[in-house]
Amino acid sequence: MSRPPTALPVLHGVRLLGFADALAVAGRAGLDLDGTTRELHDAARRGWVQHTSFADLEGWSLTRTGKAENERLLARQRVEADPDGVIAAGHRAFLPLNARLLRACTDWQLRPTGSGRLVPNDHTDPGWDARVLGELAALATDLARLVEGLAGVLARFGGYDVRFATALRRAQAGRSEWVDGSGIDSCHRVWSQLHEDLLATLGIDRRDET
Repeated sequence: MSRPPTALPVLHGVRLLGFADALAVAGRAGLDLDGTTRELHDAARRGWVQHTSFADLEGWSLTRTGKAENERLLARQRVEADPDGVIAAGHRAFLPLNARLLRACTDWQLRPTGSGRLVPNDHTDPGWDARVLGELAALATDLARLVEGLAGVLARFGGYDVRFATALRRAQAGRSEWVDGSGIDSCHRVWSQLHEDLLATLGIDRRDET
């Protein structure tokens, strides 16, 4: 029996978010809350997702079989949508950008002292922070070009560049957490989700990525 068209975006939304409530999954999948909730419960019955709660947090996450199902659906979609290998080429172009992003985030977290020793960045050196933000701005330009090509093949890749640029503007306004914050749609979080999206779409294990 064929899966409904909402199965892939919901499973993939859970994968990209890692652990999230139905509302967040709906937003990431671009679907309404009711439909997303129904799909999540159906996926839970099939053993593809699980709902867990602890303290004041609760949410959905993929199981191992759910990850396999997500990758199966993604592979079928890619064969149909990308016969020319645009996404694979996009991933190759992404890798050097990723190295730059990781370096920029490290520099945002650590900076050298006069003796060259690295210390946590307390953001009291405006020149250091301006250099990192400048690199992120250059990456935002490169990202926009990359996303344009990817979204021309699969629409779900659209928007990563806008989200990254939004986070960067907030960081440039003095809100340093928008560079690498984990609980918000920061530059690093947006970038990490794009990276996971590419890996999942191409069926690449992060450990084997070159």
